[in-house]
Amino acid sequence: MTKASDLFVECLENEGVEYLFGVPGEENLDMLDSLSRSTKIQLILTRHEQGAGFMAATYGRHTGKTGVCMATLGPGATNLVTAAAYAQLGGMPILMVTGQKPIKKSKQGRFQILDVVDMMGPITKFTHQLASADNIPSRVREAIRLAEEEKPGATHIEFPEDIADEETDSTPITPSLTRRPVAEAKAVRAATKKIENAKSPIIVVGGGANRTTTGRMLTQFIEKTGIPFVTTQLGKGVVDETHKEFMGCAALSANDFVHQAIESADLIINVGHDVIEKPPFFMAPGSAEVIHVSMNSAEVDPVYYPQIEVIGDIGNAIWQMKEDIVPSGSWNFDKMYKARKAEEDHTASMDDDMRHPIYPPHLVKVVREAMPADGIICLDNGVYKIWFARNYKAREANTVLLDNALATMGAGLPSAMASAMVYPDRKVMAICGDGGF
Repeated sequence: MTKASDLFVECLENEGVEYLFGVPGEENLDMLDSLSRSTKIQLILTRHEQGAGFMAATYGRHTGKTGVCMATLGPGATNLVTAAAYAQLGGMPILMVTGQKPIKKSKQGRFQILDVVDMMGPITKFTHQLASADNIPSRVREAIRLAEEEKPGATHIEFPEDIADEETDSTPITPSLTRRPVAEAKAVRAATKKIENAKSPIIVVGGGANRTTTGRMLTQFIEKTGIPFVTTQLGKGVVDETHKEFMGCAALSANDFVHQAIESADLIINVGHDVIEKPPFFMAPGSAEVIHVSMNSAEVDPVYYPQIEVIGDIGNAIWQMKEDIVPSGSWNFDKMYKARKAEEDHTASMDDDMRHPIYPPHLVKVVREAMPADGIICLDNGVYKIWFARNYKAREANTVLLDNALATMGAGLPSAMASAMVYPDRKVMAICGDGGF
């Protein structure tokens, strides 16, 4: 027989968990005792549960594996709410484990008792109270499976004090081998035919492409076709933004130079789009048609209703399109390059401005000069985030960590700390400020 908290830790080890971020309390003492004997999982004690959640989410964003965080009951659990929403909206896999008073017999009445499972429901993919030690392996496996399944997000398990102390003969469940489904050939052919017949196509790279590491395939597609590309804030770095076909980042919703480039297109190839981001463009009657390339079908709203959907693993879909497409000699991108030249001239007129207090474009320039290609910058939310999204050219995926989903404050520093843990040999910079700059 195995103690329930020992089994829980064994299940986490079985999933390849390396770190557990959190602020434990009385109701987590069994978990702490079990963790103290683990040779595979390191407990990272934070000063606030929200910071633990931000660190776990950033770990998930970098690795694609579930970041795990822990809190006690009541106020400890409520402090994870913002981090849960941050991960859920931003597509970052995390598992939150919260403590609870004994559920079978308690002498403390309703003291500190909240329905945390119900509270977490609207902001997670999975939330569950453990009522039996025997169910730990299946619940942990399911929580992590769902956290990592596209679109990644937040999951939660409540681990009551008396359940943690139970004995069980259950054993961990080995994770299954999974592969993403590939896009259907007829959808790929319809998309490439539409692109070949377009007059001025453009590629928009969103956050979904960032998660599924499609940069190599997208770079090959862009280099074969010469089709220009822009990114959303969460799509920065999927393709090296010093590439000659890069037209800019759609950090705003409209009326920026990059939107002039997008508006000159008659066809938008939208790769990894997520409606959680501020829209990089608005569809309307008579506007450019859209090809949606993603793991998930398009979530339609008043400004987004694509004409063709290519659904499946994004990297594979782009590879299929690259292999199938015949670049057209009649494509014309002059208006896009004109818009980029106007943006470059505008930026050059500001980024050497040495006024005091420091001028945002100048700060962006010197930070870019100071950071190596694989350096990681981590930002809170605010107007300065827009300056970095627009003007800081990301060289690699997940080197500009910002939040264009929940758009929360406070994630910059813990994200930088987690980044430095995942990549100890890379330069990491936290850039924090208020909403106005």
